Amino acid sequence: MSVVRIDVGAAAIDEEDDDRSLRPRRLEEFVGQAAVKDQLSVSIDAARLRGEALDHVLLAGPPGLGKTSLAQILAAELGVGFVATAGPALERKADVAAFLSALEPRSIFFVDEIHRLPRALEETFYPAMEDRQLPITVGQGAGAKVMTVPLPPFTLIGATTRAGLLTNPLRDRFGIQHRLEPYDTEQLAAIVRRSAQILDCVLDDGGAEAIARRSRGTPRVANRLLKRVRDYADVRAAGVIDAAAADAALALLEIDELGLDRLDRQLLTLLCGHFGGGPVGLSTLAVAASEEPGTIEDVYEPYLLQQGLLQRTPRGRVATKRTYLHLGLAPPPDATLFTP
Repeated sequence: MSVVRIDVGAAAIDEEDDDRSLRPRRLEEFVGQAAVKDQLSVSIDAARLRGEALDHVLLAGPPGLGKTSLAQILAAELGVGFVATAGPALERKADVAAFLSALEPRSIFFVDEIHRLPRALEETFYPAMEDRQLPITVGQGAGAKVMTVPLPPFTLIGATTRAGLLTNPLRDRFGIQHRLEPYDTEQLAAIVRRSAQILDCVLDDGGAEAIARRSRGTPRVANRLLKRVRDYADVRAAGVIDAAAADAALALLEIDELGLDRLDRQLLTLLCGHFGGGPVGLSTLAVAASEEPGTIEDVYEPYLLQQGLLQRTPRGRVATKRTYLHLGLAPPPDATLFTP
């Protein structure tokens, strides 16, 4: 993956190193997603037994659940090369050709946000995935010729947060398809404890659970909160992360018991206060919140819907009874409309 690196000091580099070090490196270290791990374990063993490239894999699910980590783990378990890029970074057929033609046999080619792959490039992947051939057009106009370049056996792993945006022809070419689901509090607490050991933090079970409860079912959020709570504990709690220190740190960060931050609550307050609980259109809500509609739809809404704090209706977004109770507001008289 091409990366533009801006030097912002040693602190940013250390943070990036922490993020990499917290990633599990083997399938047995990956917490949660038991069914996915079991199925992938069989596929890995079968590919290794036959000396073949793993079939193409599609990993779907909300951001932060470990799709990139799983792709890297598959490469490590198979002992093969790992090359990564992202859908928006592939703009021309030459970009795809450059990546695929340089792969070592049985390597893994990881494309993050594959749903954002330009439609014109999808056709380039079809023969590559099915026949291990890459058609290249040489020349222009009437004299143009199509040459076929053979490719080594490889595995394409696509990661997507919006599987519905993939076209059927592309989706059907992935022989292995898995969807990752949000984590429960116990699994997130286990992830936090593992990360604390790597970061050399003093963390007890109460602190781990306090962080896990507010992590929105997402390991990435759990690790981010752990690092911020560690900062607080080092400065104000003698370096010990217990339940009291975690609660105080998260309160300072304005993260409540459901894992909602200030911006989440601002969105819900606008819905309940300015629009009487709805229904209100997404574009209108976005203007009131000074946010892009896509940001509200992709970043805020999934967790609010999961928690029963928001409903999507044909007429627009509607607050639920639980929304009012969580914000400490009195529900409007029409209680049936706001029952989650």
